[in-house]
Amino acid sequence: MSHPRRVRVEVAGAPYDVVIGRGLLGDAGEILRDSVPGRKVALVSDSTVAERFGVQVSAKLVAAGYEVFPFRFPAGESSKNWQVAGELLEALADAGLDRTDIVIALGGGVVGDIAGFAAATYLRGVRFVQMPTTLLAQVDSSVGGKTGVDLRAGKNLAGAFKQPLLVLADVDVLASLPEREWRSGLAEVAKSAVVDSEIFTAWVEENADSLLARNPAAVEEAVRRCVAFKSHVVAADEKEEGVRECLNYGHTFAHAIENVAGYGVIPHGLAVAEGMRFVVRLAVEVAGASREFVRRQDALLDALGLDVLTSAWSSDELLSAMHSDKKARSGSVRFVLADKPGSWACSAVEDRVIREHLDAWAGSKRRD
Repeated sequence: MSHPRRVRVEVAGAPYDVVIGRGLLGDAGEILRDSVPGRKVALVSDSTVAERFGVQVSAKLVAAGYEVFPFRFPAGESSKNWQVAGELLEALADAGLDRTDIVIALGGGVVGDIAGFAAATYLRGVRFVQMPTTLLAQVDSSVGGKTGVDLRAGKNLAGAFKQPLLVLADVDVLASLPEREWRSGLAEVAKSAVVDSEIFTAWVEENADSLLARNPAAVEEAVRRCVAFKSHVVAADEKEEGVRECLNYGHTFAHAIENVAGYGVIPHGLAVAEGMRFVVRLAVEVAGASREFVRRQDALLDALGLDVLTSAWSSDELLSAMHSDKKARSGSVRFVLADKPGSWACSAVEDRVIREHLDAWAGSKRRD
């Protein structure tokens, strides 16, 4: 294992470390024992991750003195529902976990959402640890404490804030990700960079080829930069009452696409990339963004292999889905609008303007 790097998330009353490095799962038991002692561990994974890493991590936890209770569910966004969450809560009760014990999320964003939701609600809160195994989860969803379950009306409409006590981001496990999932994670890297600063955006532009090729040093640095950016935002605004809204850049449109297409049909990051392409054009009209910024962001997404989506849905479907999104307020759809890297604002946009841009977007797809 290389020397790990730590980023401190200074959430008021509950600070924690994100440990980033190579080979961390091999030392998971020792790291956990030193940081979050307990007796029992519920090890939550989906079917894919459990097959790849579950036995290894479980053995390390047992060797460190924990009693391990594995729980797995079918991989995919479609599992992020009340039935699976309920089955997990029942399993925690059957295992006899108490508030001194630990729920571990070993997997991607869906695993983290379900395990975190269960940890937040079982006994009104038990200890929680993230071991993210996808790029998207390492750079985004494992940090910040958001958990959730999808409802028919929209994504993540039920949930709770539950900060982990520790995050172990082992970049070695990312080598096995399918290419589509890898590029989905790169979309969140691009989002973080554009929202954060000119410096981060320029770094991603300069290292796009290395990130596409999964160069370990570039990947570890990308994870570190994303976590450092998000930790700063979360420390300033844990419950998304202000500055944390910036993390939703591209997400209003992305969640609408995921809703109308069916959850899990389009990888989340690819939907976010399309949302970034949509919203930067909206920002030209609403927020004074330049056409040069549109071209620059498009070029960045292209360099990361984030292809333009070619499927189209009706403007009515997408606008309706946007209104059902949890970020809508008082009947208005809100977007994070950037006019250059590091410069953004969250604004309500009139339906008339949104529809014009949706019609333009759908028309461009029909011409592809």
